[in-house]
Amino acid sequence: MRARVRIAPSPTGNLHIGTARTALFNYLYTKRYGGKFVLRIEDTDLERSDKKFEKNIFEGLAWLGIEPDESPEKGGPYASYRQSERIETYKKYIEQLLADGNAFYCFHSERELEEEREKLMEAKRPPVHLCEFRLMNAEEARMLTETKSAYIIRFKIPAGRKIEFHDLIRGDLSFESDLLGDFSIAKRVDVPLYNFAVVVDDFKMKISHVIRGEDHISNTPKQILLAEALEFPIPQFAHLPLILASDRSKMSKRHGATSVTEYREQGYLPEALFNFMALLGWNPGDDRELFSKEELTREFSIEKVQKSGAVFDVKKLDWMNGEYIRQKSVEELTELCIPFLERVGLLKNQNDKLKFKIDYIRNVIGLEQPRLKKLSEIGERVDYFFREPEYDKELLRWKDMTDTEISTSLKRSEELIMNYQSSFTKENLSDIFLREIGSGDKGRLLWSLRVALSGKKASPGPFEIMEVLGKEKSLKRIKSANQAVSAPSK
Repeated sequence: MRARVRIAPSPTGNLHIGTARTALFNYLYTKRYGGKFVLRIEDTDLERSDKKFEKNIFEGLAWLGIEPDESPEKGGPYASYRQSERIETYKKYIEQLLADGNAFYCFHSERELEEEREKLMEAKRPPVHLCEFRLMNAEEARMLTETKSAYIIRFKIPAGRKIEFHDLIRGDLSFESDLLGDFSIAKRVDVPLYNFAVVVDDFKMKISHVIRGEDHISNTPKQILLAEALEFPIPQFAHLPLILASDRSKMSKRHGATSVTEYREQGYLPEALFNFMALLGWNPGDDRELFSKEELTREFSIEKVQKSGAVFDVKKLDWMNGEYIRQKSVEELTELCIPFLERVGLLKNQNDKLKFKIDYIRNVIGLEQPRLKKLSEIGERVDYFFREPEYDKELLRWKDMTDTEISTSLKRSEELIMNYQSSFTKENLSDIFLREIGSGDKGRLLWSLRVALSGKKASPGPFEIMEVLGKEKSLKRIKSANQAVSAPSK
């Protein structure tokens, strides 16, 4: 039988980068070894679950190119793929555990449980709950459920058991049952909790491999005990390393973006994030870092996943994203950049129509393509191509030049351009200006010229800018900058 794997996010927030990385590893595993990748929505927490987050999960995975074989959207042979639509299935197995004596009703209040926990902690004992209600007669317990509104259903932990399993990443692991306590599996027969529902779903959907984050290791012995009690087969487990921030703490919002949506809005490309996430805990065994989707699906192996935490290096992501940006055609990159230019109000007029021709916009994007790291940077980098720059006289000054010398420099640039009649290309412009400068200080002519064209401290070179702006606009800006030099200081 081919592998069947799953990712089972809760729709209580936008798609987290950690969940996306787990989905990616599941996806790569099935593509590498053959099998099916299942997307299941764990939405039994009705108070916190929201359809907008479910939609965000679907859209985020689709944007990344992580396509499930079975899901709430696609359907499949084991539908439904939403927990909230599988309540009758859970009820059947909860009632089976109660009837077999493997589960029981617990009537302790939250306050009583918290007091017990505090006393155990003070006594430096493990805070596990061995419930006195496990001994109550089943019929008496059922009668109490009709009169008491506060109760839960717990699994009756077997005493003195060693639960062992082989983790495909971490090797052989074992847990003592006496350290688990009688853990909760449902609020009522029709309100299952995570550890129970996931075991039933994995069985009913014939999941063969459970590939998930290492924060779930403590859940694994509980799920094995439940599977044994229900006489289900035990899947193989693989627990991925956590994603860590640069300070090696668990990644959280205080370290920056955590959802796939945030990275998308910042201008990261899906293929760059796909590549980057694949290297968060896995490597090919050599120094390669740039992989196509096809290369990753060929080379991925669970044996090369590391045990230790994977540091999320934003600088590396920025570098990688820049590499993918440079692989794009100018036409494709322009289409990707236009929404970011529109976002900062550079492209459209009041009638919501483009104020500039598409060829001009492509030339602007092509100029910045070699330096761009994120699409969201494009507005700040190229705004001077879409609106007139404002001038800081001091920025126009090269070293210790006087105002008169700045003005003279700009006038000379203006004359060279005015008198130039050939094709207005960066190569031709470079020739006439460098010939004019000769062996002199290039900055005395080119620095003021570049700032006059862009209004910025840092920008591409003046010849590249002029080629995009054209002769008329270039001359207009040089004149405006000269006026700024001549204007009295405020």
